[in-house]
Amino acid sequence: MTTTTDIKVRVLVEISAALSSSLDLERNLQAILKILADSLAMERGTITLVDPFTNELRIEVAQGLTKQEKERGKYKIGEGITGKVVESGEPMVVQDIEAEPLFLNRTQARKDLKNRKFAFLCVPIKVGNKAIGALSVDHLFKGDVSYEEDINLLLIIAAMVGQGVRLRELAERDKQAVLAENVKLRQQLKGKYKFGNVIYGTAIMQEVLEAARQVAQTQASVLLRGESGTGKELVAAAIHYSSPRADRPFVKVACAALPENLLESELFGYEKGAFTGAAERKMGRFELANEGTIFLDEIGDLTPATQIKLLRVLQEKEFERLGGTQTVKIDVRIICATHRNLEIMVKDGKFREDLFYRINVFPIILPPLRERKADLPLLAGHFITKFNQENHKKITGLNRAALNMLMAYHWPGNIRELENVIEYAIIVCQKDLISPKDLPTSLNPSALDIKLAGATLPEIVATVEKQKIQEALQQHKTQRQAARVLGLTERILGYKLQKYGLA
Repeated sequence: MTTTTDIKVRVLVEISAALSSSLDLERNLQAILKILADSLAMERGTITLVDPFTNELRIEVAQGLTKQEKERGKYKIGEGITGKVVESGEPMVVQDIEAEPLFLNRTQARKDLKNRKFAFLCVPIKVGNKAIGALSVDHLFKGDVSYEEDINLLLIIAAMVGQGVRLRELAERDKQAVLAENVKLRQQLKGKYKFGNVIYGTAIMQEVLEAARQVAQTQASVLLRGESGTGKELVAAAIHYSSPRADRPFVKVACAALPENLLESELFGYEKGAFTGAAERKMGRFELANEGTIFLDEIGDLTPATQIKLLRVLQEKEFERLGGTQTVKIDVRIICATHRNLEIMVKDGKFREDLFYRINVFPIILPPLRERKADLPLLAGHFITKFNQENHKKITGLNRAALNMLMAYHWPGNIRELENVIEYAIIVCQKDLISPKDLPTSLNPSALDIKLAGATLPEIVATVEKQKIQEALQQHKTQRQAARVLGLTERILGYKLQKYGLA
């Protein structure tokens, strides 16, 4: 035989399950009131909370009230029974609500009760010692009988509700903190990647940046072309952070750095169980960049299969995750970059012609450093300042001989190589000015001639080979790219790196 105690225990279990069923507090509170109505015949349940902005009590959720009745349920603290309960922090029982002057019936939900009499039970909802609201229900009038057990049950439920409200407040506070931090970081990125921070003084770079500024305000696809290390990623970021999409994500993908078997899943994501190890669904880079910009670096390295998928994204703005059937719609601006000659690749059948025309809407060619050497002193000064800060040094610049050496060098690795050279010099230099002895020996052609003088053929081959490998590594981002340029396999390049102590 089921006792009243059994019913109340079952009710508490169901309410506990309802509170933990989802992160939607309003939905959970509505479920609690329904359980009270169905299991304990407690009708017209309401959960009223203090509005932190107006310090007014308003109904958060209600059972058995219309939308209009719920909206009328507003009280000041201390006003009516609900207001008194919140003010005092103590429960109240009104055995006959029709005879109680404090009962305001502001919702007007009980005007058609006819001959049915109800008691009104109201308990405070507390967080710690502070009342933040009230839980109230109508209970069929039982005559001159104690409602102590019902009040105790409602107090337990109110305590559970209070914890739920507290968790929501903490989650909202964390969410606001994260949003504020995101806004702060985006503002910092805008400042860091604005066009005004690009260092140049030559007319050729002025033309490049003017073209980039013009296209930034449009939705057009951009193709950045130029040798590795010329600053294509920096210009891509400047275009994004100067565009209408600046407050949305900027997602970078190094196509050459990702193995062929991972590139597709990284770009388009995958469903749970799509392959061994896919324990859950993963969003791809395109989904992460939705409403923002995706930067595909070294797009010439895409496989034919990935080229087809990318073409569909450009044309239809949709795709399916790996192993999935659901079509994902996106709105993403695409900026691509490559150091390859795509026209020759199209002619050789290595790059799709239709994809080439899709990404080549607005091409921008970045000049190599050897064609803008007038910018070299400005760039070197910028890197000196940067690495002074990182290494806690106070080097003031380059002496004339060191600057002449930099100006005479051909810079196969472009700005990236210059950055590496200045970092090396800052570490080595022990005086106020960087001199030639502080620069890598690979920058001095005469140093190579001295090394080769009187050397045997194997020694000459080894010296030249080591220098070419160093140049390739400085010019390209990955060993995979460097190996391709050198005409070696990655395995052979790895062996030579070990041999020359460059690993």
